[in-house]
Amino acid sequence: MLTLVQHLKKLRTNQTLKLGTSRSRQVQGDHAGLFTRPSIVIVPLIFFLLMACGPKHRIIIERREPPPEKKEVVKGEIKEEKPAPPEKIEKRESRGVQYGVASWYGSDFHGRPTSSGEIFDMYQLTCAHNTLPLGTLVMITNLENGRSLELKVNDRGPFVKERVIDLSYAAAQILGIWEKGTAFVKVEVIGPLIEQIQRFTLQVGSFIDETNAQKLADELRKKFENVYVTTVETITQKYHRVRVGQFETRESALVMAEKLSQMGFKVLVTSR
Repeated sequence: MLTLVQHLKKLRTNQTLKLGTSRSRQVQGDHAGLFTRPSIVIVPLIFFLLMACGPKHRIIIERREPPPEKKEVVKGEIKEEKPAPPEKIEKRESRGVQYGVASWYGSDFHGRPTSSGEIFDMYQLTCAHNTLPLGTLVMITNLENGRSLELKVNDRGPFVKERVIDLSYAAAQILGIWEKGTAFVKVEVIGPLIEQIQRFTLQVGSFIDETNAQKLADELRKKFENVYVTTVETITQKYHRVRVGQFETRESALVMAEKLSQMGFKVLVTSR
């Protein structure tokens, strides 16, 4: 009897142990599933949380302004407005072209012999130069106003430093130098004077632009005969001169010159 009871207790104990083991395995299985299946979701979530909480790196783009361009300054290439020429200007001469200050002379020398032997007439278109041969024809251009005029060298001078040429009173009037006294000019050699049978003509204008010369000639042809344009060319420039007629005597030329003057033209009586 005792043996049977012990045997039954033993059986219960084994069943209890098996049941405990089974439940323990079930619990372990449940815990294993807990950490296995949700870990698929939790691991990425933790990764993103770590990234969000980590230090933020800012990318800074620095904008650098390009350095200002360096402008090279080369001597002689800077263009500036030329001021009025100073009293002392360096003389320059090349290929028959000379630049410098021109002055004029008049009544103090009027009626006196020149270096060429001619009597100085302040109302004639002549000039004095220190080196050009007497009798040379030159084109004088006033670089301060653009006026130009053809003159004959018949005297020596000027005798003041830094001046390259002396003009007669009449030439200074036409070139716009008379009131100021001096001007910066260009002197161009045209050639030697060739003496011919003397004829007189009236010069009403001289232009660098040929179109302006032709316009004036067309205007004059409406009232006068024998109006034409002659061109003289120097080394550096062309000049277009508007002229009227040829007159046998100076007196007849002066009569026509008076008519043109009354119309407002500045007239030059010339024998060339």
